[in-house]
Amino acid sequence: MAEWREECAVFGIWGADRASELAQLGLYALQHRGQESTGIVTAHDGRFFVEKGLGLVADVMTPERLARLPGRQAIGHNRYSTTGGLNLTNAQPLTVRFRGTEVAIAHNGNLVNARALRHRLEESGSLFQTSLDTEVFLHLMAQADGSFEERLGEACLQVQGAYSLTMMTPEAVYGLRDPHGWRPLVLGRLETGAHVLASESCALDLLGATMIDEPAPGELIRLDARGATRRQLLPPGPRRACIFEHVYFSRPDSIVFGETVDRVRRRLGRRLAEEQPADADLVMAVPDSSNSIALGYSERSGLPFELGLIRNHYVGRTFIHPTQAVRDHSVRVKFNAVTAILDGKRVVMVDDSIVRGTTSRKLVALVRKAGAREVHFRVGSPPVAFPCFYGIDTPSRHELIGARGSLEEIRDFLGVDSIGYLTEEGMKACEKSPEGWCDACFSGRYPIPPSEELEKLSLEGPLAARPLAGTR
Repeated sequence: MAEWREECAVFGIWGADRASELAQLGLYALQHRGQESTGIVTAHDGRFFVEKGLGLVADVMTPERLARLPGRQAIGHNRYSTTGGLNLTNAQPLTVRFRGTEVAIAHNGNLVNARALRHRLEESGSLFQTSLDTEVFLHLMAQADGSFEERLGEACLQVQGAYSLTMMTPEAVYGLRDPHGWRPLVLGRLETGAHVLASESCALDLLGATMIDEPAPGELIRLDARGATRRQLLPPGPRRACIFEHVYFSRPDSIVFGETVDRVRRRLGRRLAEEQPADADLVMAVPDSSNSIALGYSERSGLPFELGLIRNHYVGRTFIHPTQAVRDHSVRVKFNAVTAILDGKRVVMVDDSIVRGTTSRKLVALVRKAGAREVHFRVGSPPVAFPCFYGIDTPSRHELIGARGSLEEIRDFLGVDSIGYLTEEGMKACEKSPEGWCDACFSGRYPIPPSEELEKLSLEGPLAARPLAGTR
């Protein structure tokens, strides 16, 4: 379980009875991608109906709220705030009315030129109601000419960055990926003939929908009474799929970027065992996102896989720590080390990534307190040394342990006997093709350069002046 913060989920459905209930189920399957707010918009008899709230899908989308969402078409969104503050105003989908038509939009990703576009739009008289880069799409569309699809295309030609969108008018539901295919999106169909769009295929599985495929970068999907129609709205650019979707973000049972995530992660674990072996008694994962990588490590190394850490799945991001004493035990609230498994053992502890390192350090301390004789930390990705500008809320560079410390310093900070990362070459070798991936958080090679303002805020930092606390 890395310390990354989840990004967003989008969902769309057309042609289904009780569309809001199916949207709720789809968003529930995608809860791992965003836990701060959720929202659903439906259309019925030419009108939009909206329900949004802060918190988890199951808490916000109550039966009473779903009953207020009539219609056979809907879009939905789960949010983690990569931009904009945590408040109901910033909860998606956003809804507006311009040129006599209601429009709703939900967005997963991040625009690197959003601030410049927003400034230009404000100078020309646009009034923004949120602090979201998502709203930029709507204002650019309002200033364009032509049909809805032509205005959308014109808006997208002006933005730079990552986005998978679901949008809705009273007549149709739309899905669109950016020209580089940064963020995932899948298209499926129910037995009833209804069509579904979702960030990951696990949402289709929950609904009993058959996956058709993943829309191509720049491809627009329109769902309406004719079914699903497709057109290449934007010229595709070089493919830049986010490799961290495979490392951490996506659910292991999802098909993302053409492959089941669990299969990729098992290959990562096997390659990690080859590159970073350890003389130990057992392999354990930092649950849950690292389970598949740890299983792959176990398979290749021949060491038994054990459940050395048990995660409490009933603790969410909204857990409140009322006192300092409880805050000090926050990791213990979520995890418990199994003494009967760990006592006296040499342990390979596998995680998918390390960001700040603070949670990893606490978990290592739990494992040692349970009696582990040695702890060898293995990471199924290279060191995270650069922030992401494309929809993942990573810290500024001077907070990233991979940018601040050497391997020896990171080892000492975590309190482990050894540490080993997967190489960048090894990580890409685990994909069907080593080309076409965005790995900027590891390499610092940004396919679309961030604005100077973003770069100054996130890339600069007195690294040398911020030693790792606790290093020897």
